[in-house]
Amino acid sequence: MPNNHAPPEHPSQEAALVSAESGRNEAERFRQLAEEAREVRDQHREALETVRQERERLRETGEAARIAGEEARAAGEQARQATLDAVHATAESLASTLEGMKVVEDMRRTLRDIQDVTRRKPN
Repeated sequence: MPNNHAPPEHPSQEAALVSAESGRNEAERFRQLAEEAREVRDQHREALETVRQERERLRETGEAARIAGEEARAAGEQARQATLDAVHATAESLASTLEGMKVVEDMRRTLRDIQDVTRRKPN
């Protein structure tokens, strides 16, 4: 590396040049450290953003699961009510059928009684 400086005339001048060069070297080292710190900070910021996005995605997934669960609960309640209605309808149908069977049995009994009475009648 060419030396553009004139040769030092005094030892204090040489010390000042060494001190200036040392200061430049230290400044460059601090600049590099600052650049590395900025890179690390940027990496941390990116990692935090990734974590934030993942949390948001998980929150959205949880909300979707909650909504689906609520819809399933409502559908289950509707199915339960429909089953209950069907059971009541079946019970009413059976009760009606039983009443019809009682009427038929009463009619048979009445017919038998009539037949018995007509058979016993003397001509």
